[in-house]
Amino acid sequence: MNSFDDLNISKQLRKAIDQLGFQSPTPIQAEAYSVIRSGRDIVGIAQTGTGKTLAYLMPLLNDLKFLKESNHPRILILVPTRELVVQVVKDIELLTKNTFVRTFGVYGGVNINTQKIEIEHGCDVLVATPGRLYDLTISRAIQLKAVNKLVIDEVDVMLDLGFRPQLINLFELMPERRQNIMFSATMTEEVDDLIYDFFANPVKIAIALSGTPLDNIKQSCYTVKNFNTKANLLKHILFDAELFSKVLVFVSSKKHADRLFNLLEEDLGNTMSIIHSNKTQNYRLRAIEDFNEGKHRVLIATDVMARGLDLNNLTHVINFDTPIFAENYMHRIGRTGRAKKMGASILFSTPAEQEYKTAIEELMNYKIPQLEIPEDVEISDVLIPDERPKLVENVNHNRNKQFVASGAATHEKKDKNKKVNLGGSYHREIAKKYKKPKTRGDKNANRRKK
Repeated sequence: MNSFDDLNISKQLRKAIDQLGFQSPTPIQAEAYSVIRSGRDIVGIAQTGTGKTLAYLMPLLNDLKFLKESNHPRILILVPTRELVVQVVKDIELLTKNTFVRTFGVYGGVNINTQKIEIEHGCDVLVATPGRLYDLTISRAIQLKAVNKLVIDEVDVMLDLGFRPQLINLFELMPERRQNIMFSATMTEEVDDLIYDFFANPVKIAIALSGTPLDNIKQSCYTVKNFNTKANLLKHILFDAELFSKVLVFVSSKKHADRLFNLLEEDLGNTMSIIHSNKTQNYRLRAIEDFNEGKHRVLIATDVMARGLDLNNLTHVINFDTPIFAENYMHRIGRTGRAKKMGASILFSTPAEQEYKTAIEELMNYKIPQLEIPEDVEISDVLIPDERPKLVENVNHNRNKQFVASGAATHEKKDKNKKVNLGGSYHREIAKKYKKPKTRGDKNANRRKK
């Protein structure tokens, strides 16, 4: 399929697509369109950067009818992160600017009462993270009784983040008769279990295997001694601002992200942004906005934060840390080379990370070309705490240990400590005279029996 004309799209939606500059549908968009419009459950597996968001938005928005009296959402889209909520809401607003579709996004990290007030105006399409949506539904601020189309985007990430309980609880609050649409970059056992339990004979569309390297991404790698040497190499590479004009740098953890940012801040501080889950929501959104608008040319991010984000016109993706799971490498490099444009990725690996690099190459069935570290890059011998060998003390816990048999005290108790609490003299005298009453306070009955 070479044109959007072949998809039978409404005039308003087609006009919005043309204004966004899309020339032709991607394979996942072309194959998913008719299946979603048919109403059948669908599972779409496609690599990051292949247009999965538009693949489900086009058919859903094309068939969404205007209902004046409806205040409850009819389409629910669940995504794993707040940044994705903001992005999907923006995409929907661009596609529906010629129609009367009402869209609203909810996520954690902001005042829930403000969201409760805003949602009272009603919406047709609701985009949400599972945790905040569940909080809003149990407080009766949002009702899901009208949802007939459910989309779960980046479901593998959602399950990795531990959202399965919230997903199951939300399923129970929705009508049983609904269309389920799931999109993911990978197929895991947890995803399979979710499909088996809640989907009705879904159509499965797999466009590209998760280990297939994208043809329009030039890959290369360096073998680097340690973290600080990686930072020196990255600083050297980023010195060429013309070639590396828009770079996404992946790190394995929030701690590594902060450490790297601090090391580069003196030389590149005015050109860098950083996002991870410890940053405030406003800070993260502003960092992404500055990066997309070109105010900053380098964005340091963890895997979860950057997954699924549509970061425009990336020239390079740099894997500062080699991902432990090989498929995460595919998600990372899929951030560049989007919309049939050429991109580039660079992988840094320490000797301790070589096994992860080997797993990546085996998954892709591709040997990543090796580059030599430039001579003017300083090779550091300073190790960060994570790289230092763990010192284990050789302690004999049985040495000089005396075992004392338990038993009675080794001294005679004082007379005052030998006393036994008998409950008070009044209680004892009454007990002698009347014995214990059969019922509480029934002393007269007991006195007569005596």
